Formats: sequence, structure tokens, C-alpha cells
Amino acid sequence: MKSTLPLAVAVISLLLPFSVMSEDMTASQNYMPSLITDTPYEGRQLAIKIVRKTIGTIQTNGEAKHRVRAKYAEDPALLMNAAELVAIEFKTIAIANDYWRK
Repeated sequence: MKSTLPLAVAVISLLLPFSVMSEDMTASQNYMPSLITDTPYEGRQLAIKIVRKTIGTIQTNGEAKHRVRAKYAEDPALLMNAAELVAIEFKTIAIANDYWRK
């Protein structure tokens, strides 16, 4: 099975600058004031939130999001790709937290 993750990352990297530039973020929209978390669990929750917010920023049409959800909800490969995106974000957060070493 060939991963479509590189293609997904390429598409996100191409689209994200346009989406972010098209609207100014206010302080209330800052869902990620820091990558620092108290626990790995909180880091994982933040990783999930980052992926969800990234997709929401790119795809602003709610109806389109629901149509796509129906497709990937039944496709194990697409679900694995989503999990891989969370893992990538979690790795970044873990590094920022020095892997929660005290």
C-alpha cells in the first residue's frame, strides 16, 4: 500500500499560506499559545487539535468537510494517513517538551 501522505503534506503546504494570509488571526483564535504541555497525553491532545484546526483552516466549507468525512470514515488507509499527521505533530510537541524529561 502506497502512502498518500507526501501528497497530502504537499497540498497542505501549498494551500496553507493562502488560507492563513486571507484572514487575520485574533487572540481568541490562538488555540496554540505554546507547544509546552504538562504531560504526553496533553501533548497528544494538542497534536490532534492542531491537525483538526489545520484541516479546518484549509477547508472552510462545512458541507464539503462532511462529504469527505463520510469517505475517510470507511477507508482504513485514509484513517491511517490522518493518524500519521497527528503523529508528526506529536513528535514536534514531544521535542519541544524535551520528551517530558524533568
